[in-house]
Amino acid sequence: MSRTHQPMWRSAALPAAAACLTLAALTGCSSGSSDSAGNKPADTASTAPGPAAGKGTAQDTSGTKTDAKNKTEQAAPPAEVSIPSIGVSSSLLRLGLNADRTVEVPPADKGMTAGWYTGSAAPGERGAAVLIGHNDTRFGRAVFHDLRKIHKGADIAVRNTLGKTAHFTVTGTQSVSKKSFPTDKVYGKTTERALRLITCDGSFDAQGHPVNNLIVYAALR
Repeated sequence: MSRTHQPMWRSAALPAAAACLTLAALTGCSSGSSDSAGNKPADTASTAPGPAAGKGTAQDTSGTKTDAKNKTEQAAPPAEVSIPSIGVSSSLLRLGLNADRTVEVPPADKGMTAGWYTGSAAPGERGAAVLIGHNDTRFGRAVFHDLRKIHKGADIAVRNTLGKTAHFTVTGTQSVSKKSFPTDKVYGKTTERALRLITCDGSFDAQGHPVNNLIVYAALR
């Protein structure tokens, strides 16, 4: 994401008050290195979306905790993501939940590395798989800096730890306020084999934090 995106690893439900939580970021997730006035985004924590409470476990795409556990054991975790059209090639960190039950994001010093939210489906399996990356950090541009340039129909390839690659086709993008993040649409149960990419986007608030999230939706080919 931008200056503050970080994914997760545990499959636990978030508290009820977190229905529209955003991912906690390490460096003030931003969509660029400065705003229109030339001000640098604040180097402070920001947020990005997490699964809502009351929706089951974070990996509940199969309907029950037992099914989710079995699915996690059977599916090989993702190891690398590649988006040729925008020059992205990154290994994937495994990210879980912070102590406050917000979703983790990659460390600022690993801004060029995206992460897989382990409470989501494994890419290629039934359900929504979620990858999160910074737009930029205090160290400079990050892995998803050019994500806003992606177009419908673009290919996203995700290779797992067994060497198998799943190809996804971008079906659409959405820039939304972090205050109205579409939690159910991104993390909710689905019978499709879907992929979501998330980063920061938009203008900055008074504290220098990006006010939006950019979401890329893709479906397995």
